[in-house]
Amino acid sequence: MRNIVASTCIALIIFNCGYSQIQNESTISVIPSNSIIACGDDKIIIIDPSHEDPINIIWEWSVKEIHNQIPTNYHKLFIPLDECKPIDNNQKILITSSGGATGIIDIKNKNVDFYAKTPMAHSAEILPGGFIAVANSTHPKGNSLELYLRENSEIVIEKDSLYSGHGVVWNDDKKLLYALGYDELRAYTFDENKNPKLNLIHVDTLPSVGGHDLSPIDNEKLLVTTHNNVYLYHIESKTFEEFSKLKNTPHVKSINYNPNSKNTIYTKAEISWWTHNIYSKKPDKTYTIPDIDLYKVRIAP
Repeated sequence: MRNIVASTCIALIIFNCGYSQIQNESTISVIPSNSIIACGDDKIIIIDPSHEDPINIIWEWSVKEIHNQIPTNYHKLFIPLDECKPIDNNQKILITSSGGATGIIDIKNKNVDFYAKTPMAHSAEILPGGFIAVANSTHPKGNSLELYLRENSEIVIEKDSLYSGHGVVWNDDKKLLYALGYDELRAYTFDENKNPKLNLIHVDTLPSVGGHDLSPIDNEKLLVTTHNNVYLYHIESKTFEEFSKLKNTPHVKSINYNPNSKNTIYTKAEISWWTHNIYSKKPDKTYTIPDIDLYKVRIAP
């Protein structure tokens, strides 16, 4: 388990407060509910938010741990990590990398269950029937929404163009896949028994350009971030409104909102496209991780 100093020592964290390396790492097989999952560089960490200070990292993983399980040419493709979604009842993490890969990591044994070359991948989502949707951003072979089957690594089943693909969310209640691009939010139906399996049925233009993160609030609302703002998307009315808690906040790379606790947890670009900080509102808190260039943060359901 590793402890890192919380925001009360931000000014001193590198020079005086420091942090200790893992001494007795937790052996967990399931991510505890409400845990914070963060990723960047070649690393994923899981934080127990119930510990105020120091920050309590209960699990961590790096790409090098699967070097003996994947082809050599994948070693660089999995860096830098830019997505880390908990899946399979919090027993695994779905990861993507803008270096050009998508994978599934088992929490208990840290092995890789799936891998594929996905050019400039920025997010992925599990679909019914064991399928995976991947949003690929700007790359000569990217700008796309790709569909894979979990049991068949590396085989693209379907592909649709999506300029600057950055987000994908499956809404099981509506049976729709939402995909975020540079200036649009798309809705697809999905039927694993048909070909094509994905069918585009609706496109909404974003209120501002630079679609970046897409996350669910509940069955009726999504959160969308762009270059310069954060929005609520109302699924029924197909309308956007500014998200009041982060109104006019630019460069938000990832966002999570719990409508019950009113807690918002997010990252924003502060050093080029990354940060060393994870921000929380209600309660107001900053988690500072000095040794990882963080990109995204997710919350375990």
